[in-house]
Amino acid sequence: MPVVSVSLMNVPGTEAAIGWAGGHCLIADRPEGRAGGMGLGFNGAQLLALAIGGCFCNDLRTIAHRRGVGIASVAVKVHLAMEGDPLIATGAEMVVQCATEDGSDPAALIEEAKAGSMVGCSLPRGIPVQVSVGQG
Repeated sequence: MPVVSVSLMNVPGTEAAIGWAGGHCLIADRPEGRAGGMGLGFNGAQLLALAIGGCFCNDLRTIAHRRGVGIASVAVKVHLAMEGDPLIATGAEMVVQCATEDGSDPAALIEEAKAGSMVGCSLPRGIPVQVSVGQG
């Protein structure tokens, strides 16, 4: 079974965290003035919305390559609805604009990406999240 691991640690002099996987990194932080946040990076809701849209974009490109269809452009917007205390995501809407290089209808590519997107398919099923205290 494949496993993906990422690491996060505090950014010295801030209350933000830097996260990385391989050679890629990003900053997670709260908005400026909120619980010590400095607005240095994405908040959790933004990261979740980016995961939904980013996974879809990657899958769309993979499917297009497999089918031999060139994609001229892709634009995706993800709207993440939240409510409650603690605040939780209650739904997501993704709006996809896609144009193929040959002018063909991208609907089949979009539907296949929708049906096979790891993040988009995992969230409705729910996943357990275990939290344990490490030795540091």
